[in-house]
Amino acid sequence: MKKNNKLPKVLLMSVAVAAAGLGMSIQAYADQYLDAANKWVADEFAESTLDKAAQLEEMKWFTEAAKPFRGMTINVASETIATHEYEAKVLAKAFEEITGIKVNHDLIQEGDVVEKLQTQMQSGRNIYDAYINDSDLIGTHFRYGKVVPISDMIEGDGKDYTLPTLDLEDFIGLSFTTGPDGKVYQLPTQQFANLYWFRADWFARDDLKKQFKEIYGYDLGVPVNWSAYEDIAEFFSKHVKTIDGETVYGHMDYGKKDPSLGWRFTDAWFSMAGAGDKGIPNGLPVDEWGIRVEGCRPVGSSVTRGGATNGPAAVYATEKYVDWMRDYAPPEAQGMTFSEAGPVPAQGAIAQQIFWYTAFTASMTTKGLPVVNEDGTPKWRMAPSPKGPYWQEGMKLGYQDTGAWTFMTSTPEKQRLAAWLYAQFTVAKTVSLKKTLVGLTPIRESDIQSEAMTKAAPMLGGLVEFYRSPARTQWSPTGTNVPDYPKLAQLWWKYVSEAASGEKTAQEALDGLAGAQDKVMQRLERANVQGECGPKLNPERDAQYWFDQPGAPKPKLANEKPQGKTVAYEELLKSWQQ
Repeated sequence: MKKNNKLPKVLLMSVAVAAAGLGMSIQAYADQYLDAANKWVADEFAESTLDKAAQLEEMKWFTEAAKPFRGMTINVASETIATHEYEAKVLAKAFEEITGIKVNHDLIQEGDVVEKLQTQMQSGRNIYDAYINDSDLIGTHFRYGKVVPISDMIEGDGKDYTLPTLDLEDFIGLSFTTGPDGKVYQLPTQQFANLYWFRADWFARDDLKKQFKEIYGYDLGVPVNWSAYEDIAEFFSKHVKTIDGETVYGHMDYGKKDPSLGWRFTDAWFSMAGAGDKGIPNGLPVDEWGIRVEGCRPVGSSVTRGGATNGPAAVYATEKYVDWMRDYAPPEAQGMTFSEAGPVPAQGAIAQQIFWYTAFTASMTTKGLPVVNEDGTPKWRMAPSPKGPYWQEGMKLGYQDTGAWTFMTSTPEKQRLAAWLYAQFTVAKTVSLKKTLVGLTPIRESDIQSEAMTKAAPMLGGLVEFYRSPARTQWSPTGTNVPDYPKLAQLWWKYVSEAASGEKTAQEALDGLAGAQDKVMQRLERANVQGECGPKLNPERDAQYWFDQPGAPKPKLANEKPQGKTVAYEELLKSWQQ
């Protein structure tokens, strides 16, 4: 689009026709969008890292950039979490009033988002004009060439429609959406981590601290390792049993045979145990899924091919998942899905949870909940995840989700560019701070460091402290080793459920999973659809050969339960700054 101050005749005519239909002058028709911007900035978007003048300038840019697309309707999809509900119910309306572009923002289940995206990739049929899609698919996107990289759009056909104040360097998750080729494939719009959660009020009780020390010989505190987590789980479930007349449990999880059971594992459970290699954001050459790469080529996930999906550390992690849920979680946890289990800690009977998403923070801060004090401060805290016995310094420690705007090559250009404007609107500095305060899934460094977040910190149980610390880099999404996330991710819940139900041992279930992953990668290799970074499987060798090599897969430890170790929460917060 050539930049000039004169509207093309065709556009002037369309504006005149629209204005006439509404019974107003061309000037009044144009002014309505700026009036809307003033209203939204003064009210809904009053909290921002920009001053009001800068906000209005940013909104004016959207009004001007939207002119070629005014009157269009775009369709986008995201999973259903509080942040995306805010986008769909509030930001889509604001965007329409400020730009004249209508947005249908569909909220669907995460599995459905991946399924729709996969269908669009395979069929070439435009289902949605944009998706909010986890950066877990970065390995898929950079290999298949079905996504328009944000970098290419900014430099190419989206150049005149790219917000001057977008400030990509301000996005804390940009490395997660960047491929090995250095291109940014997706634009982050929400981010949350998988941390440790615990009842700080119970952990602070002198009677419980005394009882724990008498039984286990060390202080009740935030667990540094899995041994301490297990001791604390046993303590509350088997020794404390009840608090204030109510049954309590030392652990919470879920185990129903459902796609969400796969996320429970692919969201870095094995890395927390220490199954992969050192390397931030993901282990190299072996990542947290147990997939080994050489260069950019995946070469196997079975131990016999140099992978670690069915290695001793992964088996240990799976056994602990099964044992802890059976012995220390509420009995109904076995039959729950991710979405059913998520609200349970807020009900007041859970002492700690090792695998807890900070996306639940917003739903655990409501006054009146058993886990919230009368003054609105939380009785709980979040902390870094404890480390399994195979974990080594320099490894990633857990999962951090980055939901990001994703644009497909199969979307017509005009629809894609209109959707690009909406995507930028949902992350613009005018609106991003308010969105962060609503959904508590921060994406911008400027928002995290803002005075508003400092003020909110006492109510958020450690969330702000975590995101302000350099330690947050140890939490990352699925990396680029995974060549086809949709195909491989769907294998996990089917095989993990065999271990969760007791149908098979952890070793048997993971042998099946590793073998199934290798078969999928073998098919991709034969089809040669991913170019020079597609899979090229190693020949199988005796497992001992790989155990004798440095790094993952790691041989079985003689002692998988070292001495439990805990730390006081205040000391732990200090360690986040180191």
